[in-house]
Amino acid sequence: MEHILIIDDDPAIQLLLKRTLTKRGYSVSVASNGSEGLEQAQATHPAMVICDWVMPQMNGIEVCRRIKAVTELSTTFFILLTSKGSIQDRVEGLDAGADDFLCKPIEMFEMEARVRAGLRLHQLSSDLQQVNKKLQTELSEAADYVCSLLPEPIDTPSLKIDFRFLPSSQLGGDSFDYYWLDGDNLAIYLLDVSGHGLRAALPSVSVINLLRSRALKQVDYYRPGEILKGLNEVFQMTQRNDKYFTIWYGVYNLPSRKLHYASAGHPPALLIHPPPSNSKSTAIVTPLKTPGFPVGMFPEVEYVEQSCAVPFDSRLYLFSDGIYEIAQANGEPWGIEALMTHLQNHQTRRGDENLSQILDLVQQINGSETFEDDLSLVEVQFVR
Repeated sequence: MEHILIIDDDPAIQLLLKRTLTKRGYSVSVASNGSEGLEQAQATHPAMVICDWVMPQMNGIEVCRRIKAVTELSTTFFILLTSKGSIQDRVEGLDAGADDFLCKPIEMFEMEARVRAGLRLHQLSSDLQQVNKKLQTELSEAADYVCSLLPEPIDTPSLKIDFRFLPSSQLGGDSFDYYWLDGDNLAIYLLDVSGHGLRAALPSVSVINLLRSRALKQVDYYRPGEILKGLNEVFQMTQRNDKYFTIWYGVYNLPSRKLHYASAGHPPALLIHPPPSNSKSTAIVTPLKTPGFPVGMFPEVEYVEQSCAVPFDSRLYLFSDGIYEIAQANGEPWGIEALMTHLQNHQTRRGDENLSQILDLVQQINGSETFEDDLSLVEVQFVR
């Protein structure tokens, strides 16, 4: 049974509305002033409030504002009783959160129709709120699952890997992984699926499982270009699947200190190493990127593979665009060049910052701890 709260300082109006609505099968309570009405609303969570506009101490506009500010009462349908008929008055009421108006003197048939319509809208709002809560729960569970698939940090005498991963509130398609192909070769990659939500997260999870199980057929897992070509054949866009993803993939050979890599539309990885010990210059930054369309966008794409030597004490950074596609306080985008400069300064100071401090800076620039897109940052330290 829907509950309706009547707030009016006129006993005759209270009695008239309560008697009429009770006969129609509604549960009705009354309050004689705004303060009493607020207390009852917070205690009973009515589906609807019918409140007089003009009352002493606290008028209907203020009652409406306070009720609408309570999260638990956000779907409560609010009707203002008023003898005011100007457009300006109606705008004031709507700005305060009122959902509908009833003019005095009250026409009872009109009042009953507005109550029925308002309660239908309240039910729809309540149902939608429950659906949203369920969706947020499912998205949170999906984000937890994605996080559970991420690898553990590596800390060895020759190699250290750490990362930070912040799923956005919408859940995106970032994922990354690193693992030893054998005792000498380390595979490492980071990908970013287009879009948000579960439909973006599912392909990223599929890529992790596919590569970990080495289920791509007729592919040399030591050749990044072949890996990307194999993924492109498996994850082609179709009418039912409109998702594609960017990816950077590398294989590091420990004895030779050679890094073989290929990319598919992804931001470059940054290889940074400090200047010579007798030099006062800044660290040297080498962007690592090869030409190539994102995976899934076009069939039969060939991916270029390149390699480079990795100097001692270098650091390799892999990241998604969510870490630099953020707006500064002035509204201007931060950009990849600014990120590159900060990472370069970080390396010049020879590691007096860690990834958490780098992330703190990004959050300060973003102005919030939450981001519109997933944020991934992987750091590989090549120890002397």
